[in-house]
Amino acid sequence: MKRLYLRFAAGCLLAAFVILAQAADKPLPGEKRIAREDIQESDCLGCHGQKGFAVPQGEHGAPPYRPLHVDGGMLHQSVHGKYSCLDCHSDIEALPHKKDLETVDCVGCHIKQGEGTAPERAPWLHSDSLNIVIQTRQYTHSVHAQKKGAKNNASCADCHTAHYVLPSSDPRSTTHKLNSPETCCHCHEKELAEYQQSIHGASLKTPWKGESATCTDCHSAHQIAEAGALSAHRVIVEECGSCHDKEVRSNKATTHGQLAWLGDKDVAQCKDCHDPHNTHKIDDPASLVSEEKRLETCRKCHEDAGPDFIKFRAHADVGDFERNPELWWLGRIMVGIIILTLIFFYSHSMLWFWRELKSRPYEWVTVDGKRYRVRTKRVKHHSGKAFRRFSWQWRLNHWALALSVLTLVLTGMVVMFPDTAWATAIIDFLGGPRAFGYIHRTAAVVFLFAVFGHGLAVIWRVTRDRDFDWFGPDSLLPRKKDWEDMKAQFKWFFGKGEPPRFDRWTYWEKFDYWAVYWGAFIIGLSGIILWFSPFFSRFLPGWAFNLATLAHGLEAFLAVMTLFVVHFFNNHFRPSKFPLDRVMFTGRWDLEEFKEERPEHYKRLKESGELEKYLEEPPSKEFETVSYALGFTLLGFGLFLLVLVIIGFFHRGLV
Repeated sequence: MKRLYLRFAAGCLLAAFVILAQAADKPLPGEKRIAREDIQESDCLGCHGQKGFAVPQGEHGAPPYRPLHVDGGMLHQSVHGKYSCLDCHSDIEALPHKKDLETVDCVGCHIKQGEGTAPERAPWLHSDSLNIVIQTRQYTHSVHAQKKGAKNNASCADCHTAHYVLPSSDPRSTTHKLNSPETCCHCHEKELAEYQQSIHGASLKTPWKGESATCTDCHSAHQIAEAGALSAHRVIVEECGSCHDKEVRSNKATTHGQLAWLGDKDVAQCKDCHDPHNTHKIDDPASLVSEEKRLETCRKCHEDAGPDFIKFRAHADVGDFERNPELWWLGRIMVGIIILTLIFFYSHSMLWFWRELKSRPYEWVTVDGKRYRVRTKRVKHHSGKAFRRFSWQWRLNHWALALSVLTLVLTGMVVMFPDTAWATAIIDFLGGPRAFGYIHRTAAVVFLFAVFGHGLAVIWRVTRDRDFDWFGPDSLLPRKKDWEDMKAQFKWFFGKGEPPRFDRWTYWEKFDYWAVYWGAFIIGLSGIILWFSPFFSRFLPGWAFNLATLAHGLEAFLAVMTLFVVHFFNNHFRPSKFPLDRVMFTGRWDLEEFKEERPEHYKRLKESGELEKYLEEPPSKEFETVSYALGFTLLGFGLFLLVLVIIGFFHRGLV
């Protein structure tokens, strides 16, 4: 003990000499001043290599003491072992050096590694160095770096130490997975106490059960954001997914996971159901999601929730039949409908495109004295007379339907594919989750009024006409001729017959028409259940909201993939119509075009003498120009949304 005391006293005495010399900016007694270019590591370790070397931080040399001892052996084993002391302490001009040295700029040096301007010994082209640059930049945006000068700020040395920076994979490193709780607890003592009682912390004491999560596994190493911030939530969810990938993915299939990822603070996040640091197994009574506490946990948000609300699947894994049989069946049925519908109508569109191109007559053109046989271009009709196909009321209804659908797709697909880059960009552009919710619901009301209001108007009109034939040529109800027309159309596709002669409504128009009602019913009903969940949660079982979410998303996806592909092709992109059919904007067809598109309807009106009632002047050039501008805008925006949805599909899938 006496020997230890003498060593400590000698260290303190040496420190006192150093302080006095530094204060006077003079060498120690009997020691020469060493210029920077002559400084060797042994010169630095002459003082700092002495065990117990420290400087007092109190007044007049009183404690506490700041230790300045550096273990040269450990320093050489660190990742900075090849660097000299002066590479980091760049403001030392001579020895003895001045008393107050500048803080070592770890951040600046590591960022310069990416620019190739760090010290020569820095392997800045190495992939590990690139990773260091990325992590350093992440740190500069973290809460530790942003709170510079604050008491709870964490500098690089606070986590990595100043001189013994070892790879995180080294068990001796302060940032090693198993050492991170001890490192972080220097500032976060309360969180450590809770963590040690959790399933994650307890597992560290029983390593034979397998690896468990520590601080850096959930919070990351350098992307530390302020508690409650959206960026913190996203980082933690992504980090948790490294162990619980299935659970994180299935949670993002629920309104909780989707809206929480987008920044909605009114929905439950992971931490609301799983105490972030005091997490327990689901069958542990202390767990917030145990059978004993689950309803209490749900009622933190859903105050009026009934006892069956706890059947809500917070992790709605559609592929798990044993845990989610309702979701499994609904998912299989709806995905089957989507696949069959798209196969049939995409094939229909491709065959139609191929047949129309092949059916075009040839013409001979001369280029540079040579004759070439080419297909003729689309025939433009200019008969000087126009047939009124749609009144202004129906066109206005179509506008309401088109604009509301585009808005619903924009805002709805953001929720269905929340973790895509475009989804987060759009949600920010729209003003955040709250503003986005208002926009989506407003568009939904317009959509439902446009659809069902149109249906009521049609019913009112036809019921006033006692002679109306419900299955006649003017009715939108399916009839036998539609089946015959479809068979004739497919025969024509394969060159086995002439194209059918259509009447007022074609079979594909009737499909488009009734598909809207089917979609409006499924999307509308499920959307209302989700919108007014506080009311429905009183008596509906929790899994009903999972079914509503699944049905809402899958039906919307089907609508997008048929509307923006099949409907656009049938009415605008087939060769005989390309690039735009303006009838829904002008309400009129050229008379010759009408005769070509609907020969049976033309024949009926001609024979009955009613054709003249529908003839009008062609739209003016100004009106046509406006129609083209509006039409191309809607089509372009629709195709843009289609691309986003396809990106989301390949990024995440459907279920």
